Formats: sequence, C-alpha cells, structure tokens
Amino acid sequence: MKLEVYNIKGENLGREVELPDNVFGLELNEKHDHVVYLAVKQYLAAQRQGTHKSKNRSEIKGSTKKIKRQKGTGTARAGSLKNPLFRGGGRVFGPQPRNYGIQLNKKVKQLARKSALSAKAQEGSIIVVEDFTFEAAKTKSYISLLNSLKVGDSNLADTKSLLIVDAPEALVAPAKPSLPAKPRGAKKRAAFADAMKTYSSDLKQYKEDKAAYEASLDAHMDKVEKAYDNIVLSSRNLQKANVADAKTLNVYQILNANCLVVSESAVSRLAAMLS
Repeated sequence: MKLEVYNIKGENLGREVELPDNVFGLELNEKHDHVVYLAVKQYLAAQRQGTHKSKNRSEIKGSTKKIKRQKGTGTARAGSLKNPLFRGGGRVFGPQPRNYGIQLNKKVKQLARKSALSAKAQEGSIIVVEDFTFEAAKTKSYISLLNSLKVGDSNLADTKSLLIVDAPEALVAPAKPSLPAKPRGAKKRAAFADAMKTYSSDLKQYKEDKAAYEASLDAHMDKVEKAYDNIVLSSRNLQKANVADAKTLNVYQILNANCLVVSESAVSRLAAMLS
C-alpha cells in the first residue's frame, strides 16, 4: 500500500511512502478481532488502581463482648456488634487490594497492533506527513496543522485524531565499572593484578565516555524538546487531539482515534518494530 505524503500546511509533496503489507495490510478475520480485544482489555485493566479495601469483621475495632444473652430475649442470637448484619459491622467478601494486570504474549500484542493499523488503513483513516518540528509549544500551531489536513470532506479539527511521531531515544549514561574484590589466597594475587589493570583501563574509558555524554546531553535535550516535547505540549489543551510515540504505541490509542496522522520516520519505525 502506498500513501501520498503531505506537509504540515496540507500540501501534497508529490511523493509516496510505502506501507508494508505485513504491518498495514493484513487480511482481517475473527482471530485478529480477538487479539485486538485482548490487547484493549489488558490496557484498560492496567489503568485500574486496585487499591480498594473494606474491612471484614475481624478488622473492625471494638469490643468483643457478647451484646446480649443467648436465650430468653425472643430475638435472634447475636454474639458481636462486628457482625455484618449490624450497622457498622464488617463487610462480607468486600473488595481487597489486587492487581488487575493481564499478561499477554509479545507476539499477541504485536499482532494486535498490526491488526489495528491494518483496520485503519483499510478505512482510509491514515495520513502520512513529513517529519516536522515546532519552534515553540503553541496550541495555535497544532490547530493550524489539524485545519490543514483533511479526511474526506472534513478537517481533522472536527474529529478525534492521533499524531504518531518517532521521538528521539534518550541518551544512556555510561555505567561505571565495579572495583574487583581483593582475594584472600596468595594464589589469586596474580589474577587480581590482571583484574586491576582491566579495571584501570575500563575506568579511564568510563571517564572519557562520561565527559562525551555530558557534553552532548544539552544538545540532545534541545533536540528532544524541538522534536517531541513541543508537539506534545502544543496538543495537550485540545480535547480531540493526542500525540503518541511510535515506540510505545498501543492498540487502545489507535482505536480511540478516528484518524491517524503518521510521520514518515514513524512509518519506518513501525515497519521495523512490527515486521
């Protein structure tokens, strides 16, 4: 499947991007419907806090004295005010803290994402735009983007949309090497000396890598802010607009939008991840 590429002004750039059939062109059937259902169920279950708690009769604070004699009152016997039958008593089979998380295999989640993307592609609800950045976090910049892109006869400002971009990956700080343990036996001293030489070499390399990491960190943060953070902040005040990173895209985000706006780099990222 091929789609035309637009810029943020809604102008056709005269070129097309190839959407791989094994990601965007699956022939959907009941199997795909079920894995999509499982993925959405897992996502919604993970949103539940699971901290609900009520006290049973053993957890109610109060006296354990028998409230009335066993016989002779003409009423039902009662041994404790903590009985669930009484006001203020414990609750029978009440909610307890629990984890609602559901485990799914990686291949099932991968198939669910491909199924959701294929469904959107078959509906004609995917628009591909060239990679772009916002110089500042301005809501009007994002509104201008939505007004310039159209699905059918209506622009994206009138419908729920999801912008999928490929956010830059975070820099990984170098790991400091660990000091080898000093041996107790005399036979291990030679091995310890070699380990110390290796440690000294690794420590020297670590200091060089750390200096390079700190030198490039500011420039990388500026790049991240321009490429992703400004886009997210620009859309945050719009009720029908959302932004997602291609690396963390889930099925619920795809299905919750009427139209997907995908950057060219995000198409490449999704193809590499899901193929």
